[in-house]
Amino acid sequence: MTALGLGVAAPRTGGGSGVPLWLAAPAFVGVAFLVLPLTALVGRADWSTLWSDVMTPATLEALWLSIWTALLATAICALLGIPLAICIARARPWLGSLLRAITTIPLILPPMVGGVALLYLLGRNGWLGQGLSVAGVQLPFTSAAVVLAQAFVAFPFLVLAVEGAVRGLDPELPLASADLGATPFQTLLRVTIPLAGPGIAAGLTLCFARAAGEFGATALFAGNSPGTTRTMPLAIYTAFNGAGVSQGTAIALALVLLVVAIAVLILARAWRPAA
Repeated sequence: MTALGLGVAAPRTGGGSGVPLWLAAPAFVGVAFLVLPLTALVGRADWSTLWSDVMTPATLEALWLSIWTALLATAICALLGIPLAICIARARPWLGSLLRAITTIPLILPPMVGGVALLYLLGRNGWLGQGLSVAGVQLPFTSAAVVLAQAFVAFPFLVLAVEGAVRGLDPELPLASADLGATPFQTLLRVTIPLAGPGIAAGLTLCFARAAGEFGATALFAGNSPGTTRTMPLAIYTAFNGAGVSQGTAIALALVLLVVAIAVLILARAWRPAA
């Protein structure tokens, strides 16, 4: 084994896993820190009324609004994000690093700040909002504002996933395609995008999930109007503040979002079978 470069394994004090107990103990606490709150949420649900809570008009309204706005936001992110991701992956290192840093900003920016930024850009007195108001277009506190807020916060999830998938491709493949007479556009459609397909699919899935769960930017830029801007996260917040739907409905909505999150993780993993 040593001759093959594998060496001799260090003593295994944490069972057969090779992880020392002093490392496994805080790791277990970390897993419990994540799992226990979710378990408490599941345990708090009133299963006898769960179905009726989910099927209330207010719940279905919020659920439907979340779904179609998240789908539109994902479509916007795909239209703009996939080209950006390919450009980042193929750009010079300094330019790629700059574009990647800019793309990452919404990930580390508090969502509330994103909502304020959108309001100052597209609000009635915003940089672009003034011109839109003159043209009779009002974006804030509409369903369109929900879509824009969701797209703003979900955009990095798609771009970074696709960029990583494209950057991981064999750089010789585009060159081989060009040697065979393919144009750059043909290479993009027939080589790059198909090979990066699993990463694109995973990015779209994560993007949709992030958009459906968006709260902060939506609350500030779109408001909390029933049937127009009150998505599932806003309906949960409203319920726990003593207004709108009942807390039983809020818990039901929270469980729906939890199921969506689990489904997203399974789908994202399915697109990367070798991961």
